Amino acid sequence: MKLWVLRHGEAEQRANTDAERRLTAHGREQVLRSAAVLLGQPPQVILASPYVRAQQTAALVHEALGFAKPVQTVSWLTPDSDPQAVIAELDKLGVEEVLLVSHQPLVGNLVGLLEHGNYRHPAAMSTASLAQLEGEWPLAGLMTLSNLHHP
Repeated sequence: MKLWVLRHGEAEQRANTDAERRLTAHGREQVLRSAAVLLGQPPQVILASPYVRAQQTAALVHEALGFAKPVQTVSWLTPDSDPQAVIAELDKLGVEEVLLVSHQPLVGNLVGLLEHGNYRHPAAMSTASLAQLEGEWPLAGLMTLSNLHHP
């Protein structure tokens, strides 16, 4: 399995709710730089948090890659989602190449858990950071972090 984990681009500081924060112009540029890493190796599916900034990030990647399938919005990719629950959902997907678009602290904790098998070493994921993990199964401690791109 090949798994990419993308943190949304830089977002506005203020909005009515955290879920409504939109990408800034700089955030859109960051996302496009990270999307370029995926050119020539597109995932089979793009899954995104329902939060506006993650939806905008996923849409930019979708367009940059010329991705045919629509982005799938899933409720289990919000900032405070449980990484173990995300792993369980990934296991149910039955696809080999997946892009997740989400938020901190989830993305850092998820990458750290998949790589190290615990929460003591979360990955440093700044805005629009893209982690690439590979392994036979999406299980804690059984994936290898093969690339961590910071735009």
